[in-house]
Amino acid sequence: MAVGRAGWARSQPCALALAAALAVCAFYYLGGGGETFSTATRRLRATPASPARRGRALHLLVLFTKAERGPSLRDKARAALRSLLRHGRLGRGDALRLHLVTDRNSRDIAEGLLRDELGRAAFPHQVITHDVNELTEKLFPIVEAMQKHFSAGTGTYYSDSIFFLSVAMHRIMPPEITQIIQVDLDLKYKANIRDLFEEFDSFKEGAVIGIAREMQPVYRHTFWQYRRENPKTRVGEPPPDGLPGFNSGVLLLNLEAMRRSKLYNQLLEPAMVQKLTEKYRFKGHLGDQDFFTMVGMEHPELFHVLDCTWNRQLCTWWKDHGYSDVFDQYFRCDGEVKIYHGNCNTPIPED
Repeated sequence: MAVGRAGWARSQPCALALAAALAVCAFYYLGGGGETFSTATRRLRATPASPARRGRALHLLVLFTKAERGPSLRDKARAALRSLLRHGRLGRGDALRLHLVTDRNSRDIAEGLLRDELGRAAFPHQVITHDVNELTEKLFPIVEAMQKHFSAGTGTYYSDSIFFLSVAMHRIMPPEITQIIQVDLDLKYKANIRDLFEEFDSFKEGAVIGIAREMQPVYRHTFWQYRRENPKTRVGEPPPDGLPGFNSGVLLLNLEAMRRSKLYNQLLEPAMVQKLTEKYRFKGHLGDQDFFTMVGMEHPELFHVLDCTWNRQLCTWWKDHGYSDVFDQYFRCDGEVKIYHGNCNTPIPED
């Protein structure tokens, strides 16, 4: 499933024009039991694992809001869910716990879609919905200071606190949830979702978040002033030796590690955000992605870098907007694609 944060808008300004129609906010909690995380929680469907079999709870989070404004959003969500179910193979005792963060109007749309598709699931699953306004109230005091640095402006799509949910997820989720994956809706799965959860096992000591590199020169552009003042910097340079920044279409959040990390929690403080934005001359508009990118320039040890095949971004906007000479250095991705990301509303290849 894909986190409907309108991931196609993550990597390029062109997507900002889609904001009003594609605003997405979904948070899914799947699992057994009867846990509730907010007063708005509603159980849609549950096929809990047998108590005799102890497996892994696979927490997957998706944002799905304002869906009534953009019918195409439903099509993207349906395609993402179908591909996830088609390739999903869970281990004995595993259960998918799907968290849906949504608003009142979008909830009915989501419930209908999930009822239609989850009947095909060959594994235990549970869906719990959460009211986006309740989560926003919890998030706002934590992320208010950083919004002015990583949002396009008051009243715009990424200015909403909910688009910083991943940044403070460890303070919102109950402590029994130790790991969660947040995904955009404009994804197509070509591999088993359980394999992505196994990436948590490869985190090095001190790493708290798994994330793939940005595959366009968007941060070469955003850090232009810092790069001009520091001509030998790796900031904004392409891989494998440069620091191209991150794309948050697929996020592995080790909530337990995030809670324990003194460094990560210090970086959430307004004074630290201000200090880093001033150092890097940074002003972004892509929400959590900008925060993770800036922090990654200063503290790369906090991140487990996913292979590009787990978030194969397809948008080529920057190729036609001033960076054709270096574009392919960022866009190249070798290997068999596991997840396609149709950001910038880019069509995803058919099977």
